[in-house]
This record gives sequence, C-alpha cells and structure tokens, in this order.
Amino acid sequence: MPLSAAESEEDELSEIIVQAPEPRYVAATNRDRIGRVWVPVMINDRGPFRLVLDSGATHSAVIPSVASALQIPLDRSPPVKLLGVTGTAVVPAIRVDSLSVGDLLVAPSTLPVVNDVFGGAQGLLGVDGMADKRIYIDFRNDFINVSYSRNRRAAGGFDTVPFLKTEQQLLMVDARIGNLNIRAIIDTGAQASVGNEALRHALATRYVRKHNAIDEITGATGEMQPGTAANISTLSIGNLTLRGARVTFGDMHIFDHWKLRDEPILLIGMDVIGLLDTLVIDYRRRELHIRARISG
Repeated sequence: MPLSAAESEEDELSEIIVQAPEPRYVAATNRDRIGRVWVPVMINDRGPFRLVLDSGATHSAVIPSVASALQIPLDRSPPVKLLGVTGTAVVPAIRVDSLSVGDLLVAPSTLPVVNDVFGGAQGLLGVDGMADKRIYIDFRNDFINVSYSRNRRAAGGFDTVPFLKTEQQLLMVDARIGNLNIRAIIDTGAQASVGNEALRHALATRYVRKHNAIDEITGATGEMQPGTAANISTLSIGNLTLRGARVTFGDMHIFDHWKLRDEPILLIGMDVIGLLDTLVIDYRRRELHIRARISG
C-alpha cells in the first residue's frame, strides 16, 4: 500500500525525533502486552526521565526515585491532592524549575510524587503546556515527537477526528459501539478501556454475558476499583472500526468527578490506542489524526 504522504512527514521529522533504545518508548498493543507511550523528559535539565504520556491528566507527576535523583526533599513543598480514575489521594509534591521535551517547556511546575504504578515508567506527562503543541506517535517505527503545531491538516492516509468541547477540557471525541452513538475520552495514560454504568446498561443486550469477568482497575493513586469486563462487538472512531475490544464497566470515581455518570461514556485506553499504526494529537487544531495498522 503506498505510504508516500506519511513517509514524507516521517522524513521531515527524522532529524528531531528522539529514537529510543530497548526497551522502547513507543510500543504497540499485541497479544502479549498492552501498548505504551514513554516520553523522554528533562526535568531541571537532568534526565531524560521516562514518563508515561497521559492525555487524561492535567498535570505531570513523578515517582519518588525521580525526586531523589533531582536531590529535592519531599518536605520542601506542601502536599497536593491527586485525582485518579479510581479515587483521590493527598501526596507529597516537589517544585521544579523546568520540565521539557521537544518543543514543550513547562516552567516552573509542581509535580505530585506518587508510588510506582506506571509499569516501569518514572511518572506521567500531563497536558499542561500542550495547548499549541502537536504530538506524533508512531507505533510501527517506535518514535514520538512533541512539537509546535503548524496548524496543518492530516497527511494522506490519516483519518481526522475532531475534539468535542467539554467543560473539563478532556480529549473527547464522537465514537460508536455497534450502532450506538457515544462520547469517548482518549486516555493514553490508561492501560484498560473503561465504560461507565450508563454505557453498560445501554449495551446490556449487545455483549456476550458468558464472557463477563471481574477486572480490577488501578489508578494513579494506587487505589483499585472492581469492574465487570466484556468484549464489545465493534468500536468505531471516525472511519476506523475495531472489533472485539475489551471494556471494563464500573462506577469509577473519575466519572463522578467529570460529571459524566448519566450518559454512556467510554474511556479508551492503550489496549485500544496501541492497535493503531500512528496517532497524532494536534491540540491547536483540536484534532486527532489516526492511521490504522497495516496487516501483514
């Protein structure tokens, strides 16, 4: 299949992309693992530290070993309240002079310090400072680039999906499960895809009950909440359709916080996002540009 338009964009980025050694910064989803996006971030001009890209988080956070490496005691700043999918927690925080990757520079910044719940990463990179940025994530070629948005349309071979306006400034898009129209939140920091109870009730006759199982969802606070998991028939975002995605349904704390309890909502995690070939998040244009993975 011709990929000339996409290849030309990759050539343009080749000189500024951060190419990661194994273990990779960008991994696709397959049978054996859930994909991830680990971003090499400099903090106070030290590092890089590998942080999980979290499009569902307002602010960044780090684990205690990062604070130790930066030689910043945990008692210098007052604790902060951390919000996660499954609950809230009051945690220590550190004040840093700068946090940077690519064209992103956040300075100064207060970073919550949380226990290691990020699967080997050293924290998470939130969306603070991303309003005029463009994130290019290529699962096939294992690279990520954070740059200023040039306000350009999607390259050939990509589907464009606009963001919806929300009070919470979430990365929300229109989606469809079977023939049910829903709203979906793109959350690169979540491993699993999670639906609220309203979505479960709306799909009560559309998934196979005998495949239901009990899952536990762990948020950034480390708190766990149980949910009921099932495979859904088809999930469509723009012109892309995925089959057999697994969703855990539950009355998660985050849906209450976002005031999204009463309508069907799906939080799409890396178990689905990592099935893509390439994902572009253009915050200036308020668009996703997505390219499906090529079989074979």
